[in-house]
Amino acid sequence: MARGNAPQTKVHLKGKEEDFIVFVDSAKAVQDWKNDKSVPLAQVVSGWKVLVTHKHGTQGVLDTASNAVLENEFGTHKEEDVVKQILERGDVQETEVQSAIPD
Repeated sequence: MARGNAPQTKVHLKGKEEDFIVFVDSAKAVQDWKNDKSVPLAQVVSGWKVLVTHKHGTQGVLDTASNAVLENEFGTHKEEDVVKQILERGDVQETEVQSAIPD
């Protein structure tokens, strides 16, 4: 079985009570959106899930953020508004993910 490295890019925001993660297509896509808000978020975000790591930074177990957690941190649970805030205030992180690829 061959091994391959798949790049994975995420935006991490350390909130008051939680760490939030949003997966994105690339660091460049985030930068393009920050420079030009007319770029559709669908071209930036990889899936519309806002995840939490239970205060374990970028390495914790990822779970979907509850509406209550989003309301407490961002004042809304509307995913589009939350994602925008995370992209604006968070740190972009790129990693290589080891994945098994069948021969």
